[in-house]
Amino acid sequence: MLSNSDIEALEDILFAEPWGDDALDFFGFHGVVCASVVGPAELSAEEIFRLATGADQVPDTGIPEVFRRCSAQLANDMAHALDMGQALELPEPEDGDPMNALENWCAGFVDTFLEHEEQWLEAASEEETADLMVPMLTLSGLFDDEDFQKVRNSDKLSRQMADAIPDSLTDLYLLFHAPD
Repeated sequence: MLSNSDIEALEDILFAEPWGDDALDFFGFHGVVCASVVGPAELSAEEIFRLATGADQVPDTGIPEVFRRCSAQLANDMAHALDMGQALELPEPEDGDPMNALENWCAGFVDTFLEHEEQWLEAASEEETADLMVPMLTLSGLFDDEDFQKVRNSDKLSRQMADAIPDSLTDLYLLFHAPD
């Protein structure tokens, strides 16, 4: 579990110049790490950094040690929970809009999926993967699809989608990581 000081240190990195305008917040970062854990493509800390900051490449100075440590710790915690048969808990904001935080989380998750879409769709049945991705795709706010917008505009439907995410994550993890 990351401490509040770890999360603050991460956000200081994410919102730093020159990528601060394009970077994800902590919730989006959490989504990127989660997609790395549940999906078929395990990402390096450098790749997580690139996706989380929106930077084209890692800085010449490398990525900050605290970022590397927090990425690894979060990924290990998630994989351990899933291996123990526990559903993943998504982070909730202490203040602010929980649906906005969830949208940011979903955007980070979906960006990571899209970056490695071929691997995700080759590693399992395309239909099964697509079905399990629906809650994250819908709530990410990345698509103008009419059906997705209807769901996002309905508190009840949005909540149902949000409630489906932990089971979808478990099922995706099992799809890609369970022995045959």
